[in-house]
Amino acid sequence: MNAPTTDQLPVVVIGAGPVGLAAAAHLVERGLDPLVLEAGPSAGTAVRDWAHVRLFSPWAEVTSPAAEKLLAPTGWVRPDGAYPTGGDWAEQYLQPLADVLGDKVRYGATVTGVARAGRDRIVDADRDEQPFTVHLELADGREERISARAVIDASGTWSIPGPLGADGLPALGEKAAADRVSYRVPDLRDPAVRARYAGKRTAVVGSGASAFTALAYLADLAEEEAGTHAAWVLRRGIGANTYGGGEADQLPARGALGLAAKAAVENGHASAVTGFRTRAVERDGDRLILVAEDGRRIDPVDEVIVLTGFRPDLSFLSEVRLGLDERLQAPTVLAPLIDPNIHSCGTVYPHGATELSHPEQDVYLVGMKSYGRAPTFLALTGYEQVRSIAAAIAGDREAAERVELTLPETGVCSGGGLLEEPDAAQSVEGGGCCAAPAALQIGIGAPAATTGGC
Repeated sequence: MNAPTTDQLPVVVIGAGPVGLAAAAHLVERGLDPLVLEAGPSAGTAVRDWAHVRLFSPWAEVTSPAAEKLLAPTGWVRPDGAYPTGGDWAEQYLQPLADVLGDKVRYGATVTGVARAGRDRIVDADRDEQPFTVHLELADGREERISARAVIDASGTWSIPGPLGADGLPALGEKAAADRVSYRVPDLRDPAVRARYAGKRTAVVGSGASAFTALAYLADLAEEEAGTHAAWVLRRGIGANTYGGGEADQLPARGALGLAAKAAVENGHASAVTGFRTRAVERDGDRLILVAEDGRRIDPVDEVIVLTGFRPDLSFLSEVRLGLDERLQAPTVLAPLIDPNIHSCGTVYPHGATELSHPEQDVYLVGMKSYGRAPTFLALTGYEQVRSIAAAIAGDREAAERVELTLPETGVCSGGGLLEEPDAAQSVEGGGCCAAPAALQIGIGAPAATTGGC
């Protein structure tokens, strides 16, 4: 029996998250054979880690049109309501989509390497004619090799949170203090998690939406549990933009988030420590002391919550030739378009195969991973990425280069909100990104913030 040609091999998609599964749906629509490899036991494994989080984007902006077409024959209908939680997204959309794809999705399959068959990254000879070989480690410890015509990496960045150290590396003593350091927004509805922070002094390190949420949650906890206090550690000072857009934010949920963090400080539940770049973590009995590069020390804390962003895992791509920006670790052509020093997710125009191409033909990083270290990502942008890439792999260059997504001028950034009730967003006239700000309830029962939607 003759070996299959490269064109007969599957397109391997790494990650069964929102963008990975959307890629599979587009490939099926194109008559191509996808194989989705998911390290976890179910669809949306990373999303389920923040099941309590509510997105800034409504249902209509976090489902893929190609996926909806694939789901329609099963009787699936897009859920009602404005902003789904991570748990809603996984259970009501991602898992049904993975189930429809059937054996095109494999769980418990961790990708440990990608290369050209018989060619390391140095070898040029006949390189583009060789299929890819994808190395796997299965849940039972066995190894496997899969041949592929193309590889779409939608594995995200959730697995590598940024460290405490201001130089981008773990602070001295950070690893030794792992029992008191967390890199996720706590779900204070969980009694065990609540007990960890109730009546305690906690350092919250970071300046984005996740840090805002942690501050808001701890402030609410302080109203109920005496002695609860947050030390908000900022690498920069507090300025006009520290708390985001506030009442002027065209995403009311996001604006409410910044206002809640500001209230936490103004009401005395949090104290800001500015210009503090952490160098070390020291033990003080059962407590921790953070030490800055300039020698300053904060008062002892019981816990540390580090919310300094996420990074792409590029280790298993070491044998393919990637063209990445030296700062953001995003594709070279895409990087200047998403630079957070210049752009918000609302000013990034839709893009596809051309901007996401690498020196290694038919390898693509998509979704949140395509943004490298840039913090804001839009699910709809990811869906447009994989639509274009599926067209390119199928040989339809005209469709690959065509833009089929129009975003509002101000954009709709994915992320979490502090809406107390899912239906609260529906009362905001217009909805989406362009709604007028509204007074929104916040509280421990409300979902936390995230840069999710990827």
